[in-house]
Amino acid sequence: MAPKVFVITYSVYGHVNKLASSVVKGLQKTGGVQVSQFQFPETLNSTILKAIHAAPKPDIPEITVDKLAEADGILFGFPTRYGNAPAQVRAFLDSTGGLFAKASLYGKAGGVFFSTASQHGGQEVTASSFMSNLVHQGMVYVPIGYKSPHLSDLSEIVGGSAWGAGTIAANDGSRQPSEKELAIAEFQGEEFAKVVKKLAGK
Repeated sequence: MAPKVFVITYSVYGHVNKLASSVVKGLQKTGGVQVSQFQFPETLNSTILKAIHAAPKPDIPEITVDKLAEADGILFGFPTRYGNAPAQVRAFLDSTGGLFAKASLYGKAGGVFFSTASQHGGQEVTASSFMSNLVHQGMVYVPIGYKSPHLSDLSEIVGGSAWGAGTIAANDGSRQPSEKELAIAEFQGEEFAKVVKKLAGK
């Protein structure tokens, strides 16, 4: 059976979900992995979401703690909150103590992609601070390095780093992921699939 890769996102305005579409495209390019998309449970009520003009939630299932253990590799996508994952993501991870106790995620591949409001909004520190969650679960962090030429492009602003794909949304959310940012996300998915297959012995 082909190894399973989960792409799990939290996105308020849709930027992260656009990156996720390209990540999935990259995962599917290599063949040999089963890809499933999920979203983190929302903790804000509908009144607040309406007040902040949040985008409609995608038509994908919410991830559950028990489901998480089925994956051979997991890519997490989310916007930054003061250099860390948002509360919705942290609340879910706080509920995975049972998986930690059983080492259910041990040896599985993990990676991240992200969105910030500004060019210097903490993309790298968001990824590095999130890595402690993977380390405590015994997961294998899979970065993308600088193999993608777009990460060294100085002709325009490009989100992302060696830690993972990223986009810059602007303070009002008006900037959408660029073609180069989407290409980096696709590259991340493709390279992640290769690592997952190696770890699974496929």
